[in-house]
Formats: sequence, C-alpha cells, structure tokens
Amino acid sequence: MNAFATIDAKGAATNNSNNRDVRNLANLGETASTSRVLNLSQVYLASAREKEYQLRPFFRDSQMNKCIIIKHTLRANERDMFTRHRRTATKIILPFDPQDLKLGGRSILINQVGFDVFCRNYFNTDDVNANGDVQVLRLLDQLPSLDPFLVREHLSRHGFRPGAVYLKISPFDLQRMIGFANEEIERLVRTAFSNALSGGAAIKLAGKILANELDKELWPLKSTLRMSDEEFSDGIFSWRGFLYFKWRHLELQDEMRRVLEGLATYQPVGPCDDGISDYLKETRPRLARRIVNAIASVGRTLSVYDHAYHALVEGENPAPFRRFLIDGPGLFFELGESIGILSHIGSFWSYRMSQSMMTQRLTPIEYGDILADFEDSLSLVTRYDEDDRDR
Repeated sequence: MNAFATIDAKGAATNNSNNRDVRNLANLGETASTSRVLNLSQVYLASAREKEYQLRPFFRDSQMNKCIIIKHTLRANERDMFTRHRRTATKIILPFDPQDLKLGGRSILINQVGFDVFCRNYFNTDDVNANGDVQVLRLLDQLPSLDPFLVREHLSRHGFRPGAVYLKISPFDLQRMIGFANEEIERLVRTAFSNALSGGAAIKLAGKILANELDKELWPLKSTLRMSDEEFSDGIFSWRGFLYFKWRHLELQDEMRRVLEGLATYQPVGPCDDGISDYLKETRPRLARRIVNAIASVGRTLSVYDHAYHALVEGENPAPFRRFLIDGPGLFFELGESIGILSHIGSFWSYRMSQSMMTQRLTPIEYGDILADFEDSLSLVTRYDEDDRDR
C-alpha cells in the first residue's frame, strides 16, 4: 500500500503541496462521468441497490468498485514515476468515504514505478497479470479518454462487460450519436454490398457494426476490404471511435465557442497585482488561439477518415478505406487524447462558470491558475503558432 499517495480534502497529494491545479476532490462528487473522469463512487451512491450493479460489477474488489478514475496530465515532477515517456496517465483515487469526499482518499497512477508491487499487495495475488481487476485497470490506461462509449466498447472487446449502470450515456446524446453514425455506416454498407441490400437490411447491418456484433452477415464487408479477422475487428472498433469523435467534434465546436466568448468577457474579482494582470492580458488571446488551433487539428485528423470514406462510397475504391481501418488505431488514440483535453476544458468551464457558481467568482490568481491548466493541457495537442513563438 506504500505506493499510494494520500490525498487531502482539496485533492492535493500530501507529498506535493505545490500542486496548484489539482481539483477539489469533493467537487468530483458533484460531477458526472466525463471524458476525463470515471466516477464509480457516484455510481455506487446512485445504483448500489440495483441488480445489474451487483451482478455485473466494474471491478470485483468492492473498494476498487467505488474508486474515481481520472485521466491526468503529468507534471514535470511526476514524469520520473514512469520508465517510458508519457504525456498523460490514469490516476486511481480510493476515497476514504464515498459518501463524504471531503475526507480525501488515496491515489496511485496506473503503471507507475511500483504499480505491480502495489497490485500484488492490494489484491493479495502473486500473478498480477492474471487478476481481472488489474487487467481492467491496464485496459483503461490504454484508452486516450474515459468517454463512456469508448470505455464500454474497449472493455467489451477484451471480454469485460460491466453493467450499464456504470457507463451511462445520456439517452439524448446516444440517440443523436447513433442517428449520425447509422446514416454514415448505412451508405458504406450499401456500397460494400453492391447496393444489393434493402433499406431495412442495410440499417440492420449498420446496427450490428455499432454494436460490435461481427457475425457472418458482415463477412462480405470484410471480404470487400480484404482484411483478416483480427484486422477487421480492430478496424471496426477504430471506425466506431472515429464516428463517435466526429460527432463529438461537432458538439465541441459549440462548447469551445462558449469558452472563447467567456475568455473575452469574464472578469475576476478582487485585488490584482501587475504581474497577474499582465499574465491574464497575454494569456487570454493566446489560449483562444490554441483552442482554435486544437479544434482545427482534430478536424484535419478526421479528414483522413472522410477522404477514405468518400473514396469508397462515391468512387467505389475500397483501398483507402482499408488502409484507414488498418492505420486507424494509431490515429484513433491520438484523436481521442485531443478530444479528451478539449472536452475537459469545455466541461470544466461549463461547471465553474455556470450560473450556480456565479456567486463564487474567481479571484485573479484563481482565474490565472485555471488558464494555466488549460494551456498546459493544450500544449500536448497543439504547438505554439508563429505569434506565440515570437513572444
């Protein structure tokens, strides 16, 4: 258990008191699961009595099944905790009391130095890699974000199927995403099957692709694309991910528009020295440019898929789409990381700047800390533009 860091009531590790931008742990209890946070503590409080929660747990260990998992941007002093270079890591937080997160908890980063020792002690096992909970933790660490849709799909592909109560997606969002994806998949299925399918049959196959039901009815699509079983399975997963991210990209443009408007208008309250004033004056326009650049970068990555898709459905040339499905996993994780960071900015801004929080306006220092966090995160997905480099 020594690998754990103790987290105080404000979410800061006690061995890192200068960690200025770790969020208040108690606030996580008020925040639904997002692309950056999977809050099983909240699920426990809301659904512990439900049959599905008990029969299909996320983790077998009851305490781990109440944890909070966060996609965490590594700080300079944390990078030596890993044997290879990483930009982000996956943090596990075990609250001391899921019903009162103000009491704090303990945390560890998945796959940090000492993680295997921790797992042997915590799960009381000599064979760490055979432990189901450890396998789930490592699978979560592979993902670029914790979007419920992606977590569900990724775990399912590896034989883990936690109950739906753990990975709830808004029915409204899910319906819009499936409607968007079905239309796109239906066109491709019709092309791959030489337009031999009726509208109902094409929709049925589109639904199978979204549901990861790769049965014999989809063999002609695999044959058209000349892919092995493993290539096809991995490619379809990446395809669903791209469709999901394409939908999220549309949503994020609206979310980022609100952030950009807020950057231009938000006024913190309280005394402000010249240093903070100058920092805010320089940072706001620079951060706005980085957000715009990051959204554009995501769009460029998505265009790789669009070009391959149109080559198949309009030019009836399967080669580019086949190449996309084979290369997709690499692009998929890069794209997911960018989407996750932008989603983090959008969701945190929406939460902190919501009408209910307006009575707790930020001081200049607090506001500067938030902007610094956003800048640090965005530095992972977009480089300085020429104006920034000239500063």
